[in-house]
Amino acid sequence: MSSSSTVKFFSLSSGSCGNCYFLSLEEDGAHTAGVVIDAGVSLRRLKKELLAKGYSYDSFSAILVTHDHLDHIRHLGSYCKHLCKPVFATPVLHGALAHHTFTSAWIGGCSRFLNEGDWNVIVPDRIFAKYFVVPHDATQTVGYALWIGGYKFVIMTDIGEMTDEALAYARNADTVVIESNYDRDMLINGPYPYDLKMRILGGSGHLRNDQCAESVKAFMHDGLRNVFLCHLSENNNTPDLALGATAGVLEDMGYRRAYVKSAVFTREDHSFNLRALPRRTASPLYVL
Repeated sequence: MSSSSTVKFFSLSSGSCGNCYFLSLEEDGAHTAGVVIDAGVSLRRLKKELLAKGYSYDSFSAILVTHDHLDHIRHLGSYCKHLCKPVFATPVLHGALAHHTFTSAWIGGCSRFLNEGDWNVIVPDRIFAKYFVVPHDATQTVGYALWIGGYKFVIMTDIGEMTDEALAYARNADTVVIESNYDRDMLINGPYPYDLKMRILGGSGHLRNDQCAESVKAFMHDGLRNVFLCHLSENNNTPDLALGATAGVLEDMGYRRAYVKSAVFTREDHSFNLRALPRRTASPLYVL
């Protein structure tokens, strides 16, 4: 990425209430490309949050879909109907979306199929994406590695357990968004019915705080600039618990906070940011 290029990111919502993320590329101080990942917030809110950050709904050229659970696609049909943006997903996912109650009526003309193993062109010359399959109990669930103006961004949300392929992409990323869904003790001792607890705990459910922390340890490298913890459970987690689990592992690796409660962790000549994304509200706009 040239010195005149900047990548910005924010989360509109991150959790079972809805998931939606926005990435923007700026070149020579002007916005030139953008992409939305998942469509779990309403079109009205999408436009409102983009406007609040200085963007419009024309600031993104495409939508990427991670899987077909409602908290990720609830408003995708509306996006297709009113915005007519291309929707990129795997052939398996598009097969499910073509028959899904919330998407079937409108997605047909917007469908774009991702090729397995390729850097797929999302925005010509500016944004490319590869997908990798992760374990989760949807029709199919994928994470994404994005190349945006030369910047490497990886997102893996709703992942029952870490995979070697996901770690390999994260080890080469500048920024990683990773699920830190629940605290085991809170889940076990909480009000959820037994079947739901077992679903979450299973290898096709969600990633625990300690699993997330060990994953961050496994993919840590000197080029990493940001780690965002996403999809925190409202009932079985808190931002302090999620951040604390990963921070504890980082401290064991020799990283220290720049100051008390700082998001910046440093060790020798490497520093990076660790943050938890809010569930129901938009995050700040981050310069990556």
